[in-house]
Amino acid sequence: MRYWLLLLTILATAARADDARPFNPADYPPGVQKALHYANEECESQDGGAVTFAPDTVRKLDLTGDGRDDYIVDFRDTKCGERETTYCGTGGCVMTILVTLPDGSIRPVFDGYVRSYTIVAPPVKRGAARTIRFDLHGSYCGGFGAQACVKEKAITARPFAFKQP
Repeated sequence: MRYWLLLLTILATAARADDARPFNPADYPPGVQKALHYANEECESQDGGAVTFAPDTVRKLDLTGDGRDDYIVDFRDTKCGERETTYCGTGGCVMTILVTLPDGSIRPVFDGYVRSYTIVAPPVKRGAARTIRFDLHGSYCGGFGAQACVKEKAITARPFAFKQP
């Protein structure tokens, strides 16, 4: 019986993998499409060719705690033609966070370079904003590039940026 369940699980997983669709910017609201359009503009300005988005370029989740979908657009694995580093540098890769407002419009609240990020465990309080831990270029903490610099920010509808001291 266990082998039968294992076989069914493997077949179901394989079927889902076959159904995976390629990344399509049109699957997202206009505000997210606008953020994705940046990749095309940047690639075109560098005569780089076609833009290829990774399947996980956009994450959709409620960051503000209001029950509406918000979005993280991470260009880490986006390619400009054959170039893999068009959207990344020593400070990390371009990342945009967009939140959905009560009227349904989408507002960018962060746009900058991030080495990596972690969404902190959901708050215990229902409806509270999620916190993101950002790994940034060392200069944002008064150091230099290779030094660790971690900052946390609760995501709300208010735009924010990290400043170098």
